[in-house]
Amino acid sequence: MKKDDVVMVIAGKEKGKSGRILKLLPKKNRVIVEKVNMIKRHTKPTRQMPQGGILEKEGSIHVSNVMIICHRCNVPVRIGKRIMEDGSKVRVCRKCGEVLDK
Repeated sequence: MKKDDVVMVIAGKEKGKSGRILKLLPKKNRVIVEKVNMIKRHTKPTRQMPQGGILEKEGSIHVSNVMIICHRCNVPVRIGKRIMEDGSKVRVCRKCGEVLDK
């Protein structure tokens, strides 16, 4: 998976929701997906935020609980790898064969 991929959550309390990957956490095998798994963070007043208060932000989700959505199929799919004529490796959809890399 890469940043800015569109994914769908396939397991857990957020099952069925989809969004764009904002951040990858490879050491923990987790991803942060836009507007999915929202958590509340209680913050003390600081110089940048003199009010303090409760912030809502995205929590991380395990990589195994999300699947990439194919642009052409518009469904969650598994991905494969293909070597192009120029020698570059690209990710492809296992259902329709569409190239997922830009």
